[in-house]
Amino acid sequence: MTPALKDTPSFLSVPSGYAFADALALGLLHETAGDPLTLSDYTILLPTRRACRTLRESFLRLTDGRALLLPRMTALGDVDADDMTLLFADDAALTEALTLPPALGTLERQLLLARLVQRRDPAQGFDQAAGLAIALGRFLDDVQNEGLGFDKLAGLVPDLYARHWQMTLDFLKVLTEHWPAILAERHVMDAAARRVALMKAQTAAWQKSPPTGKVIAAGTAGSTPAAMDLLCLVARLPQGRVVLPGLDRDLDEESWQLLDADHPKAQIRALLSRAGIDRGDVSDWPVAGLAPANRARVAWLSEALRPAVTTERWRDLRAGHVSSAALDGLTRIDCATAQEEADIIAMIMRETLETPGKTIALVTPDRRLARRVTQSLRRWGIQIDDSGGQPLSEIMAGSFLLLLARVAVENLAPVSLLAMLKHPLMAGRLPPEVLRSLVYLLDQLVLRGPRPRGGIDGLLAAINLLDERRAGDRQRLHDWVKSLAQDISPLLDVTQEKQAADFNDLLRLHISVAEKLATTVDQTGAARLWRGEGGEAASLLLADLMAACGDIPPLSARQYLSLLANLFKGVTVRPRYGSHPRLFILGLIEARLYAADKIILGGLNEGTWPALPAHDPWLSRPMRKAFGLPPPEKDLSLAAHDFVQAISMSEVVITRAAKIDGTPTVPARWLLRMDTVLKAAGLEWPMAEAARYRQWLKQLDAPEAVNPALRPSPTPPLAARPRELSVTKIETWMRDPYQIYAQYILGLRALDPVDDDPGGAERGVFIHAALERFARTYPDTLPDDAQEQLVAFGKQALEELSIAPEVAAFWWPRFERLAGAFVEHERAWRNSGAKPLALESKGKLAWPDFTLVGKADRIDRAPDGGYAVIDYKTGSAPSKRQVAAGLSPQLPLEALMLYQGAFDGLPAGDTTIMEYWQASGKEGKPLDIKTVTSKDGTAQILREEAAEGLRRLIDTYKDENTAYHSQPRAGVMAQGHDYDHLARVREWSVGSDDDEAGDDAAEVAA
Repeated sequence: MTPALKDTPSFLSVPSGYAFADALALGLLHETAGDPLTLSDYTILLPTRRACRTLRESFLRLTDGRALLLPRMTALGDVDADDMTLLFADDAALTEALTLPPALGTLERQLLLARLVQRRDPAQGFDQAAGLAIALGRFLDDVQNEGLGFDKLAGLVPDLYARHWQMTLDFLKVLTEHWPAILAERHVMDAAARRVALMKAQTAAWQKSPPTGKVIAAGTAGSTPAAMDLLCLVARLPQGRVVLPGLDRDLDEESWQLLDADHPKAQIRALLSRAGIDRGDVSDWPVAGLAPANRARVAWLSEALRPAVTTERWRDLRAGHVSSAALDGLTRIDCATAQEEADIIAMIMRETLETPGKTIALVTPDRRLARRVTQSLRRWGIQIDDSGGQPLSEIMAGSFLLLLARVAVENLAPVSLLAMLKHPLMAGRLPPEVLRSLVYLLDQLVLRGPRPRGGIDGLLAAINLLDERRAGDRQRLHDWVKSLAQDISPLLDVTQEKQAADFNDLLRLHISVAEKLATTVDQTGAARLWRGEGGEAASLLLADLMAACGDIPPLSARQYLSLLANLFKGVTVRPRYGSHPRLFILGLIEARLYAADKIILGGLNEGTWPALPAHDPWLSRPMRKAFGLPPPEKDLSLAAHDFVQAISMSEVVITRAAKIDGTPTVPARWLLRMDTVLKAAGLEWPMAEAARYRQWLKQLDAPEAVNPALRPSPTPPLAARPRELSVTKIETWMRDPYQIYAQYILGLRALDPVDDDPGGAERGVFIHAALERFARTYPDTLPDDAQEQLVAFGKQALEELSIAPEVAAFWWPRFERLAGAFVEHERAWRNSGAKPLALESKGKLAWPDFTLVGKADRIDRAPDGGYAVIDYKTGSAPSKRQVAAGLSPQLPLEALMLYQGAFDGLPAGDTTIMEYWQASGKEGKPLDIKTVTSKDGTAQILREEAAEGLRRLIDTYKDENTAYHSQPRAGVMAQGHDYDHLARVREWSVGSDDDEAGDDAAEVAA
């Protein structure tokens, strides 16, 4: 005889403050009187597979691991036919479940929807359509979870809404007109629709033939109508019960009936209402044997989170309405930054390990915080996994594949190329130490500064520019890049083509190249690339992509990279097993029903926990309501319930950061409500524990002593001091001797940034080269087409510089303006009797104790018969006052070298003219001639003063007690030079009492 359903449904609740899984397991053990066989008669429906695992662990923990037959456990949130067919009661229901079409894969559905979107809007790239397909699939799931039909879309009275929403409704016809046909053609159904169908079939089967065994649905109030109907039926089964997590019994009845959609208990109230029972009809699940819950805290939370419409009752709160016991075991820490928050959490977790057997879990939806905590724990050598997982794009295999794709798309751009070459999976069939040395050379010698031309040829050209002193390194790099080209060139050839490529061909080529690059001297690339959780997840995703490649149209290289990056971000990789037995980092889903001795709730800022309500790009709020969809706040209700359940435990720490990445944050709305109620009740958060942890962190990172940096005053031995400097370095020696010390004595040089934007230095090189070639080609008479010739030399010099075309295009108009002005001035200069004598001429003036070297841009015969020393400046030129004061002695020192006959091929003689030709190419004044002379108007005086100043400078630094100070003369040398960080200028230059500058050698020399 078929047993009858109960008239009164059986609902129970594990009170807040108790570990749900432990309470459920302990109650069942008591109920079965410890009989290890009786438990197998139970069927337990739980919200997720993780919850099933948590309950199994609770049984093992409570029985000290002794052998017992566990109940049959099924996850409602991940229900499939294999699970549910075990629970059907008759053949008809079983047949119905087994004949359901299989579920369409998530990836396949996304790609199919993307094709529909692209057909609707052909101007949209497939990679963009794939992103939109995610939102479209989410909407599709919402509709199917709520058991709605798309026929209701047409009845939303579009005339009442803006044209935007009318267009949206028209766009959604891809779901109403095309999607059903695609599913039917492929003989599949949406996973959400299939899950709902299985639940409905289970409900119908048990309605018709209720099972006689014990059935318990626990830990969920049902997130969909189908799940709620199943729970309501379970509660009415002959031996069925529904065990709810944390029913609120403290909230007054009026407020209970007016719960907001974002209230933590809104879903529980909806379930009880659907079952037709009141809150008072719900019994408590037995919790005997567990430590008592903090009832005062549960009552405080109930008051703080009451619905908004009844919060006016807070005005009546007085001291004593909230017991101070509510704060027992609860610590709140408001940190200044996200890194401080992570460090304090790590310190608390480390402290917990001091208590044998004690467990602690960090619960947070903030994956960045989870990663920071993981890194902070490594300070003590503690390895811990984030069970919330990481995107595949940040896992080793995924990041390597994406970097390779980016390198190919960007045609070996330096930043992405170095990132790939330094990746742990990169091997290239070389020993690790050999690969590292080659990558180091490529980084230091080739890829610093402006970007080389793209591709293998551009990289080889940049390597060939290395001078003869690096001949050995040049050959090693050349051979290695040629070998690298054999692996990567096939992929480059495809990605650099303008036309779209077949997705399947491109993906297979991509994988093939990745495996070749990952191959070591003793292990295949495939074995290294696809191992571990990350490699397995990547291989499964790529296998699914290959199977679904017929749904992907030909893509350009950038679309391919964009699509791949978005798909990789959408895959979460979770560790199979925790790396630490007592420390855990959990996401919100993983933490449900979980129990630990101590809980840390991290990242409690608005927008993080809780996350902002998801924006629906398809329907407005009124349209969602008219259509029958729940409000976006439904997700907030679930997040709030997770928070309440976790903070109700006995020992809890809650943390937040006041600023994240420099941006101020807002505390989670629940914290603000709790603050308000505490204040009204005359209570405050206890600060002692928070202050203790902050003090610990301060002490942990504090140095033993703080020694403020003083102005550096190195006094190297005479043997180490440079005895040869160029005329341009004499100015540096005077203004900032520490730069000379760092460069010539310590042997340090500043590295250019990788892939640096071409700047003034590169522009100066190209202009200098063009002007030199022009003057060298026409030393006597200028041709009629002189301007055209100079422009041609400029094009040649710019091409040899190998800079990006867009930068060259930006510089070129200035050079064309300069060419006209330069030729005009050159004609007038030549007509006055001047004549170029030497270009880029090197000279050396040797004394017994010092050698002065230099390279003059240009030395001409002046109209008066003397020498004219000319220096091209593409940036700003020194002022006449700076030259006269001896602060910019370059030209006077070159004049001194000419006077002493130090330039090859030029006889000794006087310099009568010194000029800076400022070749900026700016509109209005593309060429500015600046003549520098002494106060009496002669160049000879400047030469003599420069010679005297240089001699004083040389003599001063021949004294071993003379220090190489950093920026000894205030106002003469501005900050921002290559060695300022080494001299720690920012530390001693502000508010410094250092008066040594007045006695510095530069003062003496000037």
